[in-house]
Amino acid sequence: MPYVNKPRPYKKEYQQQKARNEHADRMERQRARRAVDKNGKDRNKNGKADRREGKDIAHKKPLSKGGTNKDGYTIQSASKNRSFRRKSNGAMK
Repeated sequence: MPYVNKPRPYKKEYQQQKARNEHADRMERQRARRAVDKNGKDRNKNGKADRREGKDIAHKKPLSKGGTNKDGYTIQSASKNRSFRRKSNGAMK
């Protein structure tokens, strides 16, 4: 359990995230989710489009491979979206 005797350095973590260029990808994912939620029906009024509940937004070209929302995205189950074929070194095929 890290940070038992001291507070978690959120500001430092955020700066490290920006340095690793993860911030832009996270913003891209948020924009995609918001676009689906804005245009979809929300019958139970929980803020998520009904067709996205329990699912992920999957980019057709992965953000890690240089993809953007303009390349397209779909709605997939979380298990399908988070598991990809891998090379022997752990990288995506």
